[in-house]
Amino acid sequence: MWLKTHWKMQEESRNIPEEVDHLYRREYGKLVAVLTKTFGVNNIELAEDVVQEAMLEALRQWAYTGVPENAMGWIYKVAKYKAVNLVNREKYKRAYTSKVVHHLQSEWTLEPALDHIFTDREIADDQLRMMFTCCHPSVSKDSQVALTLKTLCGFSIPEIAKAFLTTNENINKRLVRARKSIQAANIPFEVPTGKDLEPRLASIMEVIYLLFNEGYHASSGQEAIRYELCEEAIRLAEMVASNPNIVNTSQISALLALMSFNVSRFASRTDTFGNLVDLEHQDRDKWDQALIQKGLRYLSFAAQHDQVSLYHILATISAHHCTAKDFGSTNWEGILSLYDNLVLLDDSPIVQLNRAVVLAKTANAREALMAIEGINDITALQSYMPYYTVRAELHFQIGEVKKASELLKKALGLSPNKKAKSDILDKLKKIDDL
Repeated sequence: MWLKTHWKMQEESRNIPEEVDHLYRREYGKLVAVLTKTFGVNNIELAEDVVQEAMLEALRQWAYTGVPENAMGWIYKVAKYKAVNLVNREKYKRAYTSKVVHHLQSEWTLEPALDHIFTDREIADDQLRMMFTCCHPSVSKDSQVALTLKTLCGFSIPEIAKAFLTTNENINKRLVRARKSIQAANIPFEVPTGKDLEPRLASIMEVIYLLFNEGYHASSGQEAIRYELCEEAIRLAEMVASNPNIVNTSQISALLALMSFNVSRFASRTDTFGNLVDLEHQDRDKWDQALIQKGLRYLSFAAQHDQVSLYHILATISAHHCTAKDFGSTNWEGILSLYDNLVLLDDSPIVQLNRAVVLAKTANAREALMAIEGINDITALQSYMPYYTVRAELHFQIGEVKKASELLKKALGLSPNKKAKSDILDKLKKIDDL
């Protein structure tokens, strides 16, 4: 009996880091937002530190006691009282600009204040305020997105660097600049109105899109898809869309359409071993038709406005895939035309690379390879794994097997994701067996 109990505790302790990581992804941004309101926007880094400490406390305690039934409630409780202790310890040393913090310094107002700021409604409102704070005009555009991904979405420095095709050092510099800009501007923790709203909304949608993409194409970890990140991106987008201050929701509706279409294919996007299945070989009977219809409704609403954005085009491309009867009947010419329009809005190397993939369907692999060679900023793709896997597939199609093998080996060294590595190794084995 003792041995069985001991084994169970060991098994649970092995799962503790995974459980904490899951909670971290789901709750990190909520807690940072609430604590930023508590401490004031000048102390964003302090809010992040408190959340990190709460998560570390969970790792330490749960290794001995196991994961509590209400794990989220446990984390929230620890974070609450770490915040109170910190305020009381540093109230004479640190300048708090928040109207909330003085309520935490009195025994009479402590419990009511904590109960109020940790309600679901307040947490949701604080997340929206946090997004708009990070995307204030006083913060540079690239720093806005990096800061939001870090503070609200819990992204690591390497994950943000991968999203921007840059180095960890550059991202660290952006985060430092962003925090300094926020402190210097004394930004209010609120959702803006009127003419101040629209510019910041564009940055928020970029953040949500990057968050979704990190879940859809996991850059690290054990799984090919990180479902919780995709769910969080959709939740944040719906939160933005439902805010009464935001009148023109065309772009956010287009983004919701895009995410709905992509999520609709999740059930067929991996095999029984968790490996990715390409679009051509997916079982379309497993596609979620309700989500596809939801995406079409979002797209129809987005199309009612006299506006065409990146998200409108990407959603329409995804709609082509989702409504095609089978892979062979996909309207590749229509998709290529959409990519031609997309390049006019965003001629980034990744968009140009994706266009080349479509070109291989409408023309041939050689033309697609020529298009890749003509990408404007091709050096930005040198550390981007799909740059090598796409080229490998195209070289394989024209019979250049050795070149394909070389490119796959380069791709293998660029992915920290276990499933992506497994997929590349499978392709290499098939090539070597020829």
